[in-house]
Amino acid sequence: MTINEIAALSGVTYTGSSGSQPFAAVSSIKAARPGDVTFATGTKQRDDLSKLDGVLLFCPPALTGLVPISCFVLETDHPSLAFNRFARALYPEATRSPLFEVCSPNEVGAFVHPTAKLEDGVSLSAGCVIGANVEIGRGTRVGPGVSIAAGSTIGRNCDLGARAAIQCAHIGDDVVIGPLTSIGHDGFGYVPGPTGLEKVPQIGRVIIQNKVEVGANSCIDRGSLGDTTIGEGTKIDNLVQIAHNVQIGRNCVLAGLVGVSGSVTIGHGVMIGGRAGIVDHSQIGDGAVILGASGVTGVVPAGARYGGTPAQPSKDWFRGIFTLQKLSSRGKVSE
Repeated sequence: MTINEIAALSGVTYTGSSGSQPFAAVSSIKAARPGDVTFATGTKQRDDLSKLDGVLLFCPPALTGLVPISCFVLETDHPSLAFNRFARALYPEATRSPLFEVCSPNEVGAFVHPTAKLEDGVSLSAGCVIGANVEIGRGTRVGPGVSIAAGSTIGRNCDLGARAAIQCAHIGDDVVIGPLTSIGHDGFGYVPGPTGLEKVPQIGRVIIQNKVEVGANSCIDRGSLGDTTIGEGTKIDNLVQIAHNVQIGRNCVLAGLVGVSGSVTIGHGVMIGGRAGIVDHSQIGDGAVILGASGVTGVVPAGARYGGTPAQPSKDWFRGIFTLQKLSSRGKVSE
């Protein structure tokens, strides 16, 4: 594609005189070669910028003066976003799971209940099991060994990774479910009885709205009485546990190994770092950030940045760590 075409796809205006210059591939800034398209976001990449030659670079205006004269620049305040839009246009299939060669609407070895309703263009892989009254929208890809239990619904243009298990769930459009992920299994609920622990019946559902992505080996439990809900556009990493009755808002990000206990409420636009744990019935406000390996035990206000265990405002947490380090550097603290 030419610079002008790339600029149009990425939503950036090119004002130079070389708009017809062609480029053919995307690359990281460290590996970029002549003819590649890459991006830079800050002055920490100064050394990488100095080594560039013949590349097309998305960068903020403040970095333009650091770019070698042999390169071409697309100035934007949001270089990673603009680059991502171009990369998605260049590699449209890269945002979807691979289409297994054996996939077809009538794949031998796929088990489909006669009451299931599949729109045209659904791709089924060998060994998948589609239960009674299941509904699947057009353009959805069902990977090998996927099982979808009776009554579940899957929207359009979804990707269901190999051996995913889905039950008691309603899933919207453009949703990605990673391999070996469990959606809608029973929540972890027991009450003490005279002879031991008695299981609490789980009768709710999992509701996953449009454009949600769930990584591999993650688990989202069905609600016990109400529903477990994942809001539109939320992205969930691999190996994440979301317990029963959890409510997650729109456009949240949960990194790997996050554990969310039952009946937690998470607002819109929340970011939770890897290995963080959220205690049951906690509440996290819109736009909050939870640092990795933190332990949330109560209420996190909207827009707050919390860290540590128990989680507290990150400035207080860092101040406490700094104070302890100063005390320990003085030698043994007397009791």
